[in-house]
Amino acid sequence: MVTTHNLGFPRIGAKRELKFGLERYWKGESSRDELTALGAELRARHWASQRALDFAPVGDFAFYDHVLDMSFTLGNLPERVQGFHGDKLDNAFRVARGRSAAGEQDHAGCCGGVAAGEMTKWFDTNYHYIVPEFTAQTQFNLDFSRLSAQLKEAQAQGVKAKPVIVGPLTYLWLGKAKDDSDKLALLPRLMAVYRALLSHFNAVGVEWVQIDEPILVTELEPAWREAFVRAYEGFEERSVKLLLATYFGELKENLDLACGLPVDGLHIDAINAREEVALAAQTLPPTSVLSVGAINGRNIWKTDLNATLDWLAPLARELGERLWIAPSCSLLHVPVDLAGEIKLDAEIRSWLAFALQKLDEVQVLATALNAGRDAVAAELAANAAAIGARRRSPRVNNPVVQAALARIDAKLGHRQHAYAERAAKQAALLNLPAYPTTTIGSFPQTGEIRQARSQYKRGALDHAGYQAAMRAEIERSVREQEKLGLDVLVHGEAERNDMVEYFGEQLDGYAFSEFGWVQSYGSRCVKPPILFGDISRPKAMTVEWIGYAQSLTNKPMKGMLTGPVTILNWSFVRDDQPRSVSCYQLALAIRDEVLDLEKAGVRVIQIDEAALREGLPLRRAQWGEYLRWAVESFRITANGVSDDTQIHTHMCYSEFNDIIASIADMDADVITIETSRSDMELLDAFDHFKYPNEIGPGVYDIHSPNIPTQEHIVQLMQKAAERIPAQRLWVNPDCGLKTRQWAEVIPALTNMVAAAKTLRSQAR
Repeated sequence: MVTTHNLGFPRIGAKRELKFGLERYWKGESSRDELTALGAELRARHWASQRALDFAPVGDFAFYDHVLDMSFTLGNLPERVQGFHGDKLDNAFRVARGRSAAGEQDHAGCCGGVAAGEMTKWFDTNYHYIVPEFTAQTQFNLDFSRLSAQLKEAQAQGVKAKPVIVGPLTYLWLGKAKDDSDKLALLPRLMAVYRALLSHFNAVGVEWVQIDEPILVTELEPAWREAFVRAYEGFEERSVKLLLATYFGELKENLDLACGLPVDGLHIDAINAREEVALAAQTLPPTSVLSVGAINGRNIWKTDLNATLDWLAPLARELGERLWIAPSCSLLHVPVDLAGEIKLDAEIRSWLAFALQKLDEVQVLATALNAGRDAVAAELAANAAAIGARRRSPRVNNPVVQAALARIDAKLGHRQHAYAERAAKQAALLNLPAYPTTTIGSFPQTGEIRQARSQYKRGALDHAGYQAAMRAEIERSVREQEKLGLDVLVHGEAERNDMVEYFGEQLDGYAFSEFGWVQSYGSRCVKPPILFGDISRPKAMTVEWIGYAQSLTNKPMKGMLTGPVTILNWSFVRDDQPRSVSCYQLALAIRDEVLDLEKAGVRVIQIDEAALREGLPLRRAQWGEYLRWAVESFRITANGVSDDTQIHTHMCYSEFNDIIASIADMDADVITIETSRSDMELLDAFDHFKYPNEIGPGVYDIHSPNIPTQEHIVQLMQKAAERIPAQRLWVNPDCGLKTRQWAEVIPALTNMVAAAKTLRSQAR
């Protein structure tokens, strides 16, 4: 009999209940008791939906981030928040976002907040985690209270609980040493706490613990491989069983290492490492469990259950009860439930599976393996029909798009002249001051904007009324920017629901869910569009809105577009062709939009590639091929314009030092990046690489409600000027402002503009 389990479940709720609960609490509109009660309700609901599994995860729920929760479990708090003695949850919010709830009394003495923790991408996903911080003096102290409370809840509800924790090596690897010390030197201290944690699990009746070590799918230096052996040998004296979970890629040279560690089971992501499943079955000790991630936990297409059973059946006969079946990774990365998608095109809906449907697929596989395929004949027949219909659908393949793709040549990716010649023409046309100021694109999505959009979607507001409402918001953004004294303006993106969804809605080859939300970080959720077929642009998507904004001002107006790589990486992408092919199709579509903006007189165009680095393969050996087609796609998009049109791009939360040469190869005239939370550490790349074009290092952390001071911004820009010539520096926030309130944005940008004026006066 095979065993079924799950590595993790979406936290936010089918209708984003956690998001709205968090935001009410942070605004001071609800109590801590109400928020914690909501968390308990969501956990109970999620466990109930996993009741058919042999084991359900516990500890995967987090109010903000599971890595941050692990930091608190390990007692690893940044020094700047160790002086607070209030609620642990509020302290977690301080680390995550700089402050907790509005009106908190214990903020009275700390200027409204503290520096938020650095945030970056969880491996190659669109989920962000709060980076653990270390120094040579870091001490660890176990706090079992969160896990203990959740285990008691689960056990009271009859859940066969499998606690989920981040493994010690992955925890260290994900963190950042703030004093350049060796993180691995902390391992002995850390392991003492992990051993104590396992003892606590045993004391409360836990049988299995899932210990996540996804860094095993990366290229590890010898010291880290050796550290795995030392660390896990320290777990040999224990009374709970350990399931070592790897995911997001192939183990390759780490396969023997993983199979040889003294654990009781190994989970392999069979979506990305199918060939390694049989190798692991042969290599693992004869008493060890092999957990096979047979259902894709990161995409929303139905699994071909019959084909999957064809390769699982021999494995089941070989392993018997040692075979476990699960999704490939936590279901955190997919929406909760397809059942509510009544507005989604029925044909496309028949091709999809969200989290709950993926758990159903796990059960069908297990039943077929345990009781024979006849026991689930109807389910397998329905699945085969859906898989076949998708393969045959004429909606998936467009000969016109495929012909355009075949005509791509090298000339499409090159500007007319080199940057130096272009820069002179752009300077003459735009006439900008030193340290020019701009923003990244979006301004606050106010209640009025959301209400108008909702009314328009429901049919309660006609097109003319909606257009008038959006124009009013665009004018507000323009006037506010003029009052602030910004140099290059944006239209504010009032009409855009999301930087990817907005474009996908206007491209052929995309479909959209109504409730397909996934967590990006904290309360921030995104609803990735579904890229199911060949992509084309039927008509202009942004020209009317940006042209209207430009008509309101004499200052340069920046056209705002999302680039092809980011649209690709932030979509649920078809799995029946290489991702590069879909990216080139997107590049041709967005190129048409760039050229239409230029024809309309827009001379500054920003093409956001926030997710360029996010798409990097986890193994460096595979980077070259990805960067080749990703950079080429951007250049195809951007480089059809004349020399005096200035092309910007933006990247957020990107540790890009190791791909700086590829970023330079994109040949954007101006790049804006996130640097505020890292205190300009991201600019270390420029100590050794002479970046040729202009750059705007973000000086305002828009993911925190804290308002940066003028002095702080000046200091950050002075650090930047030590590495990049001042004449090539821009001053800007580190990302768009849609998630902030106008009451926060105005003073922050006022300080930013004042800082730019100070910098100009110092440069004279």
